[in-house]
Amino acid sequence: MVTFVKIEGKTVKGVFEHRLTRFSALVKVGDKTLQAFLPNPGRVHELLTPRVEVVLREVLSEKRKTSYDLIGVYHKDQKVSVDSRVPNKLVLEALRKKELQEFSQYNLVKPEHLYGNSRFDFLLSDGYEHCLLEVKSCTLVKDGVAMFPDAETKRGRRHVEDLLKAKREGYRACILFIIQRTDANVLSPNDEADPEFGKVLRHAASQGVEVYAYCSEFVKSEIILQGKVKIEL
Repeated sequence: MVTFVKIEGKTVKGVFEHRLTRFSALVKVGDKTLQAFLPNPGRVHELLTPRVEVVLREVLSEKRKTSYDLIGVYHKDQKVSVDSRVPNKLVLEALRKKELQEFSQYNLVKPEHLYGNSRFDFLLSDGYEHCLLEVKSCTLVKDGVAMFPDAETKRGRRHVEDLLKAKREGYRACILFIIQRTDANVLSPNDEADPEFGKVLRHAASQGVEVYAYCSEFVKSEIILQGKVKIEL
């Protein structure tokens, strides 16, 4: 695979101090402590620990309160992307390049498609079959097992329920997890964090909703799509 997303702009290293809100954190850069935007609503507790080294992307805009995005964390000899916006960009590139074998037959790729109560990440079509595809970012890995979600997600459950509804109405319905690290061999629902999500996902899969997972790697200024990861429900 050659699909990748390039990190635009200047990046610097910092040291994570603590999280302020769901989408902000304090980070020390040199001798200054700065507030950074954290583009990840998950808990990310296992990655964002005090004094861990992080990657910041400089974003200069008068419309912003902060000048940096916290986009990566150094963890267990790898650089992990924590930007939950990246997986969609990565999948869009892969769909356009037809590098995801499961979806290579589709010529129409329409992002942000409204269906039922959900806005799905992609509507795909080859002129005959229509496929709804939802992409999820995963950063939690324990002992080689990627787990989603890392916190309760009512929105995630609704997406799966609406995928099942679409399947019953004649669509192909799929969910694709992008694991933003390389140390996972398998992906499973995180029943400890959200048992209802696991229950809904297993039921949907038993009714024909397709579940896939791929990992990605943060190398220099690029996040690169890597291999397929086994699903264990």
